[in-house]
Order: sequence, then structure tokens, then C-alpha cells
Amino acid sequence: MGRASLSGAQRKNETLERWLFSDASRNRVGVTARLSGRSFPRYFISDTTPMWDEAQRGAWRLEVGGAVRNPLSLTLEDLMKMRSVTQKVDHFCVEGWTARAEWTGVRMSEIARVAGATPDAQFVDFQSFDSGYHESWDIDSALHPQTLVAYGMDRAMLGPGHGAPARVHSPVKLGYKNTKYLTRIMFMPSRAGGYWSDRGYEWYGGV
Repeated sequence: MGRASLSGAQRKNETLERWLFSDASRNRVGVTARLSGRSFPRYFISDTTPMWDEAQRGAWRLEVGGAVRNPLSLTLEDLMKMRSVTQKVDHFCVEGWTARAEWTGVRMSEIARVAGATPDAQFVDFQSFDSGYHESWDIDSALHPQTLVAYGMDRAMLGPGHGAPARVHSPVKLGYKNTKYLTRIMFMPSRAGGYWSDRGYEWYGGV
């Protein structure tokens, strides 16, 4: 398939996925459903597990900026003081497997509210310290009630193998869209690409 044909197919897929998306839809997992636990896969693009080195970089902060009225610079403690939720949901990989975990964190909609996202914020770029990994999202998916900036996993603090100190997680997007090792959230009027989106993966990446 040529580049033009592939691009056209992706646009058609995105149109369909956007049509199917609903803010009211939920990934519902039974109370007694088993978690993946230690078998939950780990993934990063760096040669070794990314770990924030305070001695070299200072205290970790999550910067929130772009099309917002009140830019934020949040420490992990600041993030944990915000209104939090805990949800047990599925994680869908583009390779076809599914895992399950219980995530604790702050809804992206709450971060957008506190930062004062402006009406022209139609996209969000999630950036990381994992060798520059980032992925951008449409604003509707970013503000879905199950889209979190998570700092906890399975009733414990997020570990280095799963994106500590904080990561994005949402069952409405495929795994590669869920940026780990977060450092910056940028609200934007136009879409950006992403690590895998720029390498031929579908940009929308919806489930």
C-alpha cells in the first residue's frame, strides 16, 4: 500500500473512531476481576529503565502550559493533593494483548479546569523524559472521565517500570498513546505528532 493510500485509510479510520467515541462510554471491569499484577508489561524506548535523577535534574515537576490561562508547575506532592480517583480498567495494546490494573491519579479534566484550558485548546501533547517520547491526543479523549494522570498503580506508588513518577492512562486509547514518565502537558490549537504516530502508527489510536 502506498503512502497516500495508507494516509487515506488512516483518515477514514480516524473519522469512524471519532464518530464511535462517546464521553459517556466507560470501560467497565467487574469488582472481582483479576489484575495483571507483575505480569503487566513494561515498555520504554530508552536503553535502560528511565528514572528521574533529582541530583542531576532537581525535583520532578509536571509542567502544564500552552493554551491555558493559568500555567501550572506541579510537584508530585501537589499532584497528590488534587482531587483523585481510583479506577480498575483494561489496557489495550496495538499488538493485540490486554492487561488490567487499578490506577490512582487525577482526571485530565480536573487538570484542564485548574489550568484554565482555553476554547482553542483542541489537542493535548503529553511529553516525557523517556528519550523525548511524546504523543498528542484530541481534546475530547484527553478530557474523557477515565483519562488520568496516574501516580499510583494497584494500590502502590507507580514504579519506574510503569512510568514513575506520573503517566497518562486511559482505556479509550491504545497503549502507545499513554505516555509514561510525564514531564509536560501542552494544550494546543493544532495537533502534534508523536513518537509512534510519526513512525506510521495511527495518530488517533482509539479503542
